Amino acid sequence: MRSIYLLLSNRLFLWLLLIINIFGTIYGYYWYKSQLAETPTKFLLFVPDSPTASLFFVFVLIAFLLHKNWPLLEALAVVTLFKYGIWAVVMNILVYVETGELSLASWMLIFSHGAMALQGLLYIPYYRIKLIHIVLTAVWTLHNDVIDYIFEMMPNYSVLDQYMNNIGYFTFWLSIISILIAFVASKKGNELQWKISYKS
Repeated sequence: MRSIYLLLSNRLFLWLLLIINIFGTIYGYYWYKSQLAETPTKFLLFVPDSPTASLFFVFVLIAFLLHKNWPLLEALAVVTLFKYGIWAVVMNILVYVETGELSLASWMLIFSHGAMALQGLLYIPYYRIKLIHIVLTAVWTLHNDVIDYIFEMMPNYSVLDQYMNNIGYFTFWLSIISILIAFVASKKGNELQWKISYKS
């Protein structure tokens, strides 16, 4: 485990991860361009879920490189990276179950979003999340579910339209699990504070 922590705190690795997340975030917003063009202005902030999650993590990585912690962004990052990472993997698997095939783009989404969820979890020992940050993140996350499934701003997987009620229910509980992960992160971060080391 020590070797993993040394890698995660290595400045070159942090820079590499930052660059990957910046480009991934830019591509993510580009991927949403057609849906954003049809989205009412008041909902624009809440539609591009995955790129916003990786954007939160971009700021977390910048803070690490500055030898700082920005706990609210850490809470937002770990919750949304896990939630939307797992959500996209599950949705694309369901597309395969429904259609019997997956496009190259779908495979790319599975691997990239799986990596999103993983990176948020790997940095749990480095977070400094408090209860107030979890509460604020829970409000953001559950409010986003309302926007998606009450106001119907969710990503478009047309072949899964018949399962939308079930998907909304699954998403709600995925949000709860993700928030609980942030709570665990708040405990682990405090316990492992001595492990933070910024390598040159």
